Amino acid sequence: MPLMAIHERLSIHEHPVLSLLGKLRSLPHVEQVHVQLVVSGLARHPFPPSKLIQLLLSFPSPSPSSLPYAHLLLLHSPSPNLFSFNSLIRAHSSPSSFLLFRRLLRYPLLLPNRYTLAFALHACCCSCPATSRAEGEQLRTQALRRGLESNVFVSNVVIKMYGRLRLLEDARKVFDEMAERDLFSWNSLMAGYIGVGDVRRAREVFDDMHERDVVSWSTIIAGYVQGASFVEAMKLFREMQLVGAKPNEFTLTTVLSACSNLVALEQGKWIHMYIDKVKIKMNDRLLAALIDMYSKCGDAGSALKLFNSVDDALKFGIRPWNAMLSGFAIHGLCEAAIEHFERMKMKNIAPDKVTFVSLLNACSHGRLVDKGRLYFESMKSIHGIDPEIEHYGCMVDLLGRAGLLKEAEEFITTMPMAPDTAIWSALLAACKIHGDSVMGDRIGKLVNNSGPEHVGCQVLLANVYSSSGRWIEAKDVRKNMETSGKRKMPGCSSIELNGMFHQFLVGDRSHPQTKQIYLFLDEMYTKLKTAGYAPEIGEVLLDIDDEDRETALARHSEKLAIAFGLMNTPPGTPIRIVKNLRVCSDCHHATKLISKVYERLIIVRDRIRFHHFKDGLCSCKDYW
Repeated sequence: MPLMAIHERLSIHEHPVLSLLGKLRSLPHVEQVHVQLVVSGLARHPFPPSKLIQLLLSFPSPSPSSLPYAHLLLLHSPSPNLFSFNSLIRAHSSPSSFLLFRRLLRYPLLLPNRYTLAFALHACCCSCPATSRAEGEQLRTQALRRGLESNVFVSNVVIKMYGRLRLLEDARKVFDEMAERDLFSWNSLMAGYIGVGDVRRAREVFDDMHERDVVSWSTIIAGYVQGASFVEAMKLFREMQLVGAKPNEFTLTTVLSACSNLVALEQGKWIHMYIDKVKIKMNDRLLAALIDMYSKCGDAGSALKLFNSVDDALKFGIRPWNAMLSGFAIHGLCEAAIEHFERMKMKNIAPDKVTFVSLLNACSHGRLVDKGRLYFESMKSIHGIDPEIEHYGCMVDLLGRAGLLKEAEEFITTMPMAPDTAIWSALLAACKIHGDSVMGDRIGKLVNNSGPEHVGCQVLLANVYSSSGRWIEAKDVRKNMETSGKRKMPGCSSIELNGMFHQFLVGDRSHPQTKQIYLFLDEMYTKLKTAGYAPEIGEVLLDIDDEDRETALARHSEKLAIAFGLMNTPPGTPIRIVKNLRVCSDCHHATKLISKVYERLIIVRDRIRFHHFKDGLCSCKDYW
């Protein structure tokens, strides 16, 4: 380098204006110094603009204008360096990052390195699939041209990109061709399979790993939870603990979701104690998961206690508020849900679409029709939220449960979108509850003519016919279902005992204690009849004699689970059951009497809500 150039470079670095760069903390300060750089002529040199770009991208709380300003600095820089390009490509999202990469190629002296390609490929993961694949393939071509195709850093991002684009065969091919792999390679491939719902292939990758970290365990557990394999998720969590891997907040949030779905309260409590013991950093997601776990495991009191005990800073986000509101709704605590919503507004917590689903459900369970109407109207008029089909479904359910069947049907006709099977199912269920077989018949035919594939509507239509004694029509619907290969989801109830989950189907005889369960069931029915129980044989929607109907009722899955729980727990212990379908009126009536005869609190979570049975009464007040 010529002596004059050396002196010039030294003088630039020693210029008093540049001494201000280390003190800049905001965009206005950068703009002021930039003006001085332009006036002094320093902006024509490569170092000052590069330094300003680094500062803009490193601010702890950048303004929305910081990134565009940094971009303009790069575009007007006389000699931008590779570090500045890499930093901006990383900061941008596609397609801006891809355009920056193409601009970089115009500088023959600036050769893209592994960081350049990795950052640009990562941006492709975040863009829409229509454009990101084409951009990604061009970037891969650049990697091949520059001899970087075998670089672990680059290949890992390619695997991640293909996974996000759901191109798992391509991701697997890149993985298999890698001469060297690291933990990120394995985790990225496994996450790709999880993303497309292929838990089996993801588990194969997991089992083949020689080394695993918390990301590995968290990813595979999350895959099982997403696939509703909650028991398997809990098994993996226990295995994770046995090998000494330490879960983080993401792992625990996922496992708490499994506990919620299994009604595994004791395991959920253990996780809560573990969080406190090892001082896992609480965030709004983890807090919401804990609240949701307590609520869905039947302990709304503990959920509320936890919610009220944490600092307001953790409750600044919407998630914990929504979790608590949902808890009130599924437990039928309608007034508490409304008070909670009003408290949200006082705290300036803006509600979202999830908030209103829970709020409308709470109004539905409490038969609060007028309030439900007002809240639905307020979504758009006050909160600027366009109702989606879930909110319309809540309103149909609210009106239908309250017996306002004509209004519910008229409401459907005013919807701005076509009703889905969930909407029709809600109205058909209301027709069954209120015995309106005429409307049920009309709605059922309308649904059939529109060609729905949802078996639930067919089942409900058959039930509407059976309830009104129209056995021939009910038989025809069931015959059509069999011909088309459609099958009704069997009733299934589960109970946790000593960390083990026991599941029962209707008439189940697969459990190791089957003989003892059925003997106990016979004894239980004798006591119930003494207490005044009379089977509601109208709930058996088959054309069989009364004795067979009574036998069929006695074998419902929740009765088997309750009998198992009574047999295997000490007197006075609460029993918690989860069922995948709505509790029938006979089981509801029988469970009320069981709670009185055996002096037990029995908590049942069905597909719709929680029922707390105690002293012969239910928390739903027979409205569910």
